[in-house]
Amino acid sequence: MFEGIVIADKMSKTITVEWPFLKYLQKYQRYLKKRTHVKAHNPPCLSVKTGDSVRIAECRPISKTVKFVVIEKLSEDKK
Repeated sequence: MFEGIVIADKMSKTITVEWPFLKYLQKYQRYLKKRTHVKAHNPPCLSVKTGDSVRIAECRPISKTVKFVVIEKLSEDKK
C-alpha cells in the first residue's frame, strides 16, 4: 500500500499517483529527493480528481501499465 497525490486524471478510469522519498547517496553522504509515478485504476465510486491525496494498493495487472487500484480517498484538494 502507498499514499500519494494524484497528479493527472485525464485518462478514462485511470489516474497517475506520485509520492516523494529520500534516497541516501553513500559517496556524497547526502540525501537525494526522488519521486515515484505509478498509474492506478480509479473506480467510479471514488472518482478522485487531480490534487487529491489517495491510498493505493497493488492488484492484478489491469492493463499494460496499470497494476494498482485506489482503495481510499484521504483528502480533497483545497482550491
